[in-house]
Amino acid sequence: MIRGRDYKGHAGVVVHDDAFVHPSAQMYGDVRIGAHASIWPNVVIRAEALHIDIGEGANIQDFVMVHIGYATPTIIGPWCSITHHVTIHGCTIGADCLIGINATIMDGAVIGENSIVAGHAFVKEGAVIPPNSIVMGQPASVVRERNNQRANRLNGVLYKMNAEAYAVGDFRVWSRPENFTAADAEVRRMLGAA
Repeated sequence: MIRGRDYKGHAGVVVHDDAFVHPSAQMYGDVRIGAHASIWPNVVIRAEALHIDIGEGANIQDFVMVHIGYATPTIIGPWCSITHHVTIHGCTIGADCLIGINATIMDGAVIGENSIVAGHAFVKEGAVIPPNSIVMGQPASVVRERNNQRANRLNGVLYKMNAEAYAVGDFRVWSRPENFTAADAEVRRMLGAA
């Protein structure tokens, strides 16, 4: 497993020292990976023009494809979870979002902070999703409003813990219930909850 400080990838790719990159991930062009972010198996991230920014604590899960748009960079905010097989293409995703399995988000779309995009949803070009939304469908639309920050941040913190464990060869961190309690306490601290 590779910590950011050990990443020896392609020119232009900047990985924070505290990020995690699985060896099978492929990253090219102007790509910036933030602190505590994690890039999982078989992820492909390409920025031949413009740039891709992946924020602190964001996790880009197995088989995700991240690319730039023709006229729009790709920005993924802090503590986002981009789940398995998602396609992200030239869009902006606000902080603390969860993008469900096999969803697609297209050029110029903006997903507001604390939102959930359901699995298999298709967010079309230029769509603007307000903060605190739950989005479903093809094409996707807002079906409910709810502040999802706490639940989404918890998922992000669990992936941070998992990445730290993977970096030292521990592939079973989630099998220990005390780690969920620790993650919940960390989220409470981060969000200033009692």
